Amino acid sequence: MEFDLPTTAAAFIAVIALGVGGLIAAPMMTTDTVLMMVAPSMIVFGLIMFGIGLLHGQYRASP
Repeated sequence: MEFDLPTTAAAFIAVIALGVGGLIAAPMMTTDTVLMMVAPSMIVFGLIMFGIGLLHGQYRASP
């Protein structure tokens, strides 16, 4: 499987959507809390981890 931009974006959105959907369905927090606090932090954390993973991949691929 080749990870180009559309594939990576779709996987990123799917993981975030599954996490947010699961938290909305679970009776732990209100929907407002999940959408206003948890979802943005999941997105920011995902972008940071994507950047670290990208840099690590570049490091591993260099001779």
